Amino acid sequence: MHLLHRVRQCAGELFQTEMAGLNLTARQYVVLVAAADKDGSSQQDIIDSTGIDRSTVSQVVQIMIRKGYLKRRRTREDARAYAVTLTPHGRDVLKASEPIVGRIDEALVAALPAARASVFVDSLRTIVGAFDPQKS
Repeated sequence: MHLLHRVRQCAGELFQTEMAGLNLTARQYVVLVAAADKDGSSQQDIIDSTGIDRSTVSQVVQIMIRKGYLKRRRTREDARAYAVTLTPHGRDVLKASEPIVGRIDEALVAALPAARASVFVDSLRTIVGAFDPQKS
């Protein structure tokens, strides 16, 4: 657990350093990607696809609405539910972040010898898949 926690901290610090100009946290990025993957996602869809808890997703969506990255509206099917979509500004931020996130992923994996890097990434997918097949 300690090593997984430390790796997450290293990844988070690298993300914050590399993404400093985009005003986007790692958690916000994950929500942005989830909302982009399924236009009109409900907050429950975002919870299901990210594994982030309900109250945190709600807070992150509110912050991203204030930043102009997301918008939401009530759904026709369920007046209690919201459909979350990216704004044009949100799409621009996501597009600008993609090459940066690619470099972050490469930097993290580059810490390993090439022969071990693919095994490591596959192992991470296996662990996630064992606990949540939707995320594998």
